Amino acid sequence: MEISYENPWIYNGQIVDSGVLENYIGFVYNITNLTNDKKYIGKKLLKFSRTKQVKGKKKKILIESDWKNYYGSSKELQADITELGIFSFKREILEFCKTKGHCNYLEAKLQFNHNVLERDDYYNGWISVKVGRSHVPKMPT
Repeated sequence: MEISYENPWIYNGQIVDSGVLENYIGFVYNITNLTNDKKYIGKKLLKFSRTKQVKGKKKKILIESDWKNYYGSSKELQADITELGIFSFKREILEFCKTKGHCNYLEAKLQFNHNVLERDDYYNGWISVKVGRSHVPKMPT
């Protein structure tokens, strides 16, 4: 497979490119600093909706996000990437999401499960989430 971007995302040991993402709205990921094993858990949407004028009417269109070149929103993580370069970081997709709500829920769940705010080996400094019951996957009883 020819990769169209540098330092690709990995999912279950496989390199991810656009073709496998068609059925998903986003993903939850982990970025690991390979020099000190510090991590960051976040989410990324694959597409954004924008409005466009078509024949005098506003129409919503979906455009691809910057997911291929995305390295999280943490300022500390961004500073380390600038200093060390992108190849000092491993980018792993933990789970693909079919809805934005599921992405929000899963990101927060993993952040709380890993105690990211309580540990020094995570870049995460905030957990911000707005989810409803409909975003939570139903568990078998």
